Amino acid sequence: MVVDAIENQILSGALHVGDLLPAERTLSEQLQVSRAAVREAIRVLEGQGVLESNVGSGHKAGTFIAAMPSEALSRFLRLHVALSNFGLAEVVQTRTILEVESARLAATEQDADALDGMRTAIGDMDRHGVSREEFNDADTRFHIALAHGAGNRLFADMTQAIRESLRLPILKGFRDQENWESVADTLREQHKAILTAVERGDAEGAGALMAEHISTAYHSLLE
Repeated sequence: MVVDAIENQILSGALHVGDLLPAERTLSEQLQVSRAAVREAIRVLEGQGVLESNVGSGHKAGTFIAAMPSEALSRFLRLHVALSNFGLAEVVQTRTILEVESARLAATEQDADALDGMRTAIGDMDRHGVSREEFNDADTRFHIALAHGAGNRLFADMTQAIRESLRLPILKGFRDQENWESVADTLREQHKAILTAVERGDAEGAGALMAEHISTAYHSLLE
């Protein structure tokens, strides 16, 4: 009941990001529920990334409406992938649809910050002696930077959530590779080819290369 009431205030526009939630006692009186019910609802919404509580005193203390969609989505997907509620093949299929379009849009948008982020990530992947975990993290940064380059914040948040949900399965795939250097070289070249296509403004080429890259990674690392 309390969760529904707070969600309805957000959906109606009565509460916005950064707004301070009424005090626990006030909410209890308004909704005619116990303060324990209010506390439990706040814990649930904090877990979903909707609320953020700050302890202390002054104007920064209290429970606020948060803006953490990527963190909430990441937590949701990680748990459900771990519980096998979403199969890896389903997640990868969704990722392919999303990131192919992100690559096409990034080639059209030509966002300088996103391009710099992609270049930096490739540089990290190229670094001598890079560990498999560091390579995985740089790989993730590349894809998130590209998604930001699409100019669609929801694309970026969803990409980050999907990448976070796949982080451990991909890292396990990296660690299980006996021919790691060969796999890493292939992935590096694919990332560089995607970046080149985006830099050239070749939307269709970037999308096709992204589809090929995700397919290669899936069959090499996750099957």
